Amino acid sequence: MKVFVIGIGLIGGSMVLDIKTLHPEAKIYGIDNNESHLAEAIVLGVVDAAATLEDLADADYVIVSVPVDVTLTILPQVLDAIGDQTIVFEVGSTKMPICEAVVNHPKRRNFIATHPIAGTEFSGPSAAIKGLFQGKTNIICEVEKTTFKLQEKALDLFKEMGMRIRYMDPKSHDKHIAYVSHLSHISAFMLGKTVIDKEKHEQDIFDMAGSGFESTVRLAKSSPAMWTPIFKQNRKQVVKTLDEYISNLSKFKELLENEDYDAIYNEMQSVNKIKEILNGMNVKK
Repeated sequence: MKVFVIGIGLIGGSMVLDIKTLHPEAKIYGIDNNESHLAEAIVLGVVDAAATLEDLADADYVIVSVPVDVTLTILPQVLDAIGDQTIVFEVGSTKMPICEAVVNHPKRRNFIATHPIAGTEFSGPSAAIKGLFQGKTNIICEVEKTTFKLQEKALDLFKEMGMRIRYMDPKSHDKHIAYVSHLSHISAFMLGKTVIDKEKHEQDIFDMAGSGFESTVRLAKSSPAMWTPIFKQNRKQVVKTLDEYISNLSKFKELLENEDYDAIYNEMQSVNKIKEILNGMNVKK
């Protein structure tokens, strides 16, 4: 088995670590325009050797795990280079622009659009961890455009990793992920900004920050190089979610200004049902 990972970071690196565990005979090749990342990945044992796009002709699997703006450029090049039996999948957090980028490619049937809902706030080869995808959902878009034999090849691998498969059209994916992922990251970044701006004047503010603050702002440690292109590609959906979020914040502020504490209590109590929703998600996992 020959597996190529393009972009050796958290998601791509974690995938090939799982593949190494599941298929010890597999040979893992890394492609990355960051030479230090590539060297680090080899030292860490995430990949076995360096490669280039010219080596993809006899690949079994190609994992494209680069920022979504880079994916638009490199994915057609990857499809140009592969053989007929190669399955290519990318793991980006947007789907419509990426699917549109290869809609008319002659080897579109060799590509499957995926989004594993897993990760941490860390990046680079050292962020890769085994078992990251166990029990996680993998969104598959436009599966019908992938030839059936290669669909099976990819889906079998995802199931071996312990992922649950969910099918969705690209537009729905981008709409829903704007709420549960993209908005969460913006909230964390802006909460971090608010506190950092205040900290300039009150040096001891972080001494008072507890685990609640740390867990809420955790996503603000995520890579801007990865997230700026995501916000760019999903701008329309993200703006809609921000409008709703800002409206809710403004209403809460208004209730506080008016000292309407009963309404504040009721607002928070109505949102407490999210515990049941999240508990239900954990049971399914």
